[in-house]
Amino acid sequence: MSLVRSAEPATASCRNTKLYSVQDSSDSTNMAFRMSAPDKHKLVYVTDSYSSESYEKYFFDSPTDELMHSSSSAISGSSIPSYLIRDYVEIQSLDTLDYDPDKMKLKLQELERALLADNDVDGDYDMFGTGLSMEVEGEWSDPIRSDSFHDSPKESSSSGSFLGSISKEVSNVSSCSPKQRLIECAAILSEGNIEEASAIINELRQMVSIQGDPPQRIAAYMVEGLAARMAASGKYLYKALKCKEPPSSDRLAAMQILFEVCPCFKFGFMAANGAMIEAFKDEKIVHVIDFDISQGSQYITLIQTIAKQPGELPHLRLTGVDDPESVQRLNGGLKIVGLRLEKLAEILGVPFEFRAVPSKTALVTPSMLDCRQGEALVVNFAFQLHHMPDESVSTINQRDQLLRMVKSMNPKLVTVVEQDVNTNTSPFFPRFIEAYSYYYAVFDSLDATLPRDSQDRMNVERQCLARDIVNIVACEGVERIERYEVAGKWSARMMMAGFKPCPMSPDVIDMARKLITEYCDRYKVKEDLGALHFGWEDKSLIVASAWS
Repeated sequence: MSLVRSAEPATASCRNTKLYSVQDSSDSTNMAFRMSAPDKHKLVYVTDSYSSESYEKYFFDSPTDELMHSSSSAISGSSIPSYLIRDYVEIQSLDTLDYDPDKMKLKLQELERALLADNDVDGDYDMFGTGLSMEVEGEWSDPIRSDSFHDSPKESSSSGSFLGSISKEVSNVSSCSPKQRLIECAAILSEGNIEEASAIINELRQMVSIQGDPPQRIAAYMVEGLAARMAASGKYLYKALKCKEPPSSDRLAAMQILFEVCPCFKFGFMAANGAMIEAFKDEKIVHVIDFDISQGSQYITLIQTIAKQPGELPHLRLTGVDDPESVQRLNGGLKIVGLRLEKLAEILGVPFEFRAVPSKTALVTPSMLDCRQGEALVVNFAFQLHHMPDESVSTINQRDQLLRMVKSMNPKLVTVVEQDVNTNTSPFFPRFIEAYSYYYAVFDSLDATLPRDSQDRMNVERQCLARDIVNIVACEGVERIERYEVAGKWSARMMMAGFKPCPMSPDVIDMARKLITEYCDRYKVKEDLGALHFGWEDKSLIVASAWS
C-alpha cells in the first residue's frame, strides 16, 4: 500500500473536532494550551486574483521586479553531498588548498553508515506501526535514482549515474493525474530537458487548483517550484515570499491556525516546553535562549505552565534572537514580543525578564547572550537549525559551529524540534519525491480538519507552506534555505557536537498522547529512542528531542 493515495472524504470525527483547553493540574509537566475550534478564526485575507499564468499568481497581488532576474547559481550551485556524520578533527583541520571533495564525501558517507546504521536515508519507514510502506506510489517503489540538472557536480555524483532508466519508467506510467504528471515533469527536468518540462508545466497549470483535493493543491505549489527552478528564479521568489511584508494579522493568524489544526507542529512546542519544565525543577533562576523566537507564542504556554507550578516560582530570563532584517523585526517584532510576554508574566505572577538580541544567528557569540553564574541555562532550537547551512553547503558549516558554541556554554538542557524529512543532502529528484510525500501528508491532514473551501486553509497553505515548498524544489547551494534532516541525522549531529540524549519524561509522553486524542484519530504520536515523533497516519512529520 502506498503513502500517497486518493484524498478521502474528511470524516465527521476529524472535521468536527472541537479543540479546547486540556489541563491536568495534578502534574508539574502539564501543558496549558489554548486550542480553539478552526471555524472561529477571523482573518484579513489577501485577495489575490490568481489570473496570471506565471508562478507568482499563487503568492502575490502582482509580479515584482526582482522576480524577473535570473540566478545562474540556481543552476550551477555548489554543494558537497555529504551527510551529517563526520570526523570533526580531520575535517576542521583541512587545508583549503588540499581540499578534495570526493575523498571527503566518501569518508563522510562511510562514517555515517557506521555510526547511524541508517540504511533508510530518507527516513521513510513505518514509524507508527501501521503496516503501511512509505512508498510514494507503487510504480515508484524501486529505489529512486536521479542526476539533477540543477545540482552541482559534487551533489550529483553522490547519487551515482542512476537516472538512466527513469524515462522508460515514466513513459510506462499512466499520466492522467496531477501527481503523476508532476513527478514525470520533475524527472524530465532533472535530465535537463527544459522544453518538454516546460510543456508539462503549462499542462499542469490547467489541472491543478489551490481549492482542489490534496493532490491538486500540493501540485499547484510544487509545479510553481518547478517553474521557478527552470527559470532559475527560485531565490527571488523565496525572498519575496519571506520578506514581502504581508498584512500583520494575516501571517500571524495563518501560523496560529496551522499550529491548531495541524497539531504536530504545536505538539513539537509542547514537548520542548515539557522538557524545559522538568529542567526547571529546584532551580531559582532559569535562562532560556531561543535562537529564532519569532512571535514568541511558545513562551505564552511556557509562562502559563510555570504559573501553575506549586511552591516558589523560578525567575525566568528569556533571551530572544531574531534576524534584524526580517519582516517581524522591521515591524518592531522583538519589542512587541517582549512587551506581550512581560505583561502576561506580570498578570500571572511569574518573575520574568526579556532580553532581545537583534542579530543573525550565525553572528551570535556567547558574550551577546548575557549568561550569568548561578542560573540554569536552557537553549531552545524550535524549527530553526535547518536554516543553518551545514557541511554540504560550505566548509564553514554554520550548523555545527552553532551547536559547538552552545555546548561550550554548558547548558543544562537543549531542546530540538524539527521536521522529520531529508531535504538537505538529497539530489534534486529524490528530494522532490520526498518533499511531495511529506507535504502531501500535511495537506491531507489540513483537508481532514478544515473544509475544502476554507479560506483559513488556503491562507495556511499559501503563507506557511508554499514558501518552503518552492525553496526546496527550486533552489540549490546557498540559496536552498529549507534544509530539513531526518531524526537519525539530527541525533548523530547532536552527539558529534558533544551532547547526550535526555529522553522525554513519561509525564510529557502521556500528556502528548492524551492531548492528541482531542484531534483527529489519524494523528499519531510515538516515542522512539527518547524522542517524540508526531505524524499523520503512517508519516512522521515532526520530531522533538532533548539533550544535555
